[in-house]
Amino acid sequence: MNAPMSAPVLRFNRHAVVAIYRTEMARFFRTIGQSLIAPVMTTSLYFIVFGSAIGSRIPQVGGVDYGAFIVPGLIMLSLLTQSLSNASFAIYFPRFTGTVYELLSAPVSPVEIVLAYVGAAASKSVVIGLVILATSSLFVRMHIEHPAWMVGFLVLTSLTFSLFGFIIGIWAKGFEQLQLIPMLVITPLTFLGGAFYSIDMLPPFWRTVTLFNPVVYLVDGFRWSFFGQADVGVGWSLAATLGLLAVCMVAVSWIFRTGYRLKQ
Repeated sequence: MNAPMSAPVLRFNRHAVVAIYRTEMARFFRTIGQSLIAPVMTTSLYFIVFGSAIGSRIPQVGGVDYGAFIVPGLIMLSLLTQSLSNASFAIYFPRFTGTVYELLSAPVSPVEIVLAYVGAAASKSVVIGLVILATSSLFVRMHIEHPAWMVGFLVLTSLTFSLFGFIIGIWAKGFEQLQLIPMLVITPLTFLGGAFYSIDMLPPFWRTVTLFNPVVYLVDGFRWSFFGQADVGVGWSLAATLGLLAVCMVAVSWIFRTGYRLKQ
């Protein structure tokens, strides 16, 4: 009798993941000046404009100085936009040049491809978020109540929106579409999601409408890690973040299973 054939062993291609990750991070460090100067300048301008113009009229929000109150919103605004743009460009450029077909034909699984590209995009976003936090400390005095939760929300949000950006990079047919969702959807939702104000300041009707904005839960969970208080419960914030992450993972799985805009 013939011996039964053993099932093929799936091995994790660590070298491929590290190679892609290093390539993406090398591109980030080649333009480190542009990557970090822009967030520092933008953060400084926000403090000059919002801190001086609005801070003088609203000295405190929920017992927190207004300058410190907007720090989580500033970090979250940059985090969402940077995660989307980094991940979307990272996967769109190989599609644009045609090198994605070489990647798909290589002994690299979809999980490894996503892990490398999304991991690199999330790493860049976390670095920028920490730079903004350090810049903010030059303008206001802050004490982070829950530093472990702060890091957790920072990393989790970066991963979630890097996955979302990966999806956008595959969906986009041109460079213009790469900026469509970040500029026309994410940025307005962030401004309307309590990044620079408390949603408790809104009339009851508009506060109810705002609760349908998923960015509210991301910003509030992050703000809770700073000050120990938020407009919505931290449990809801964590559930919303994990829910968005799960939706993005399902979408990415479907893309690789069907070959949507990857094998065309």
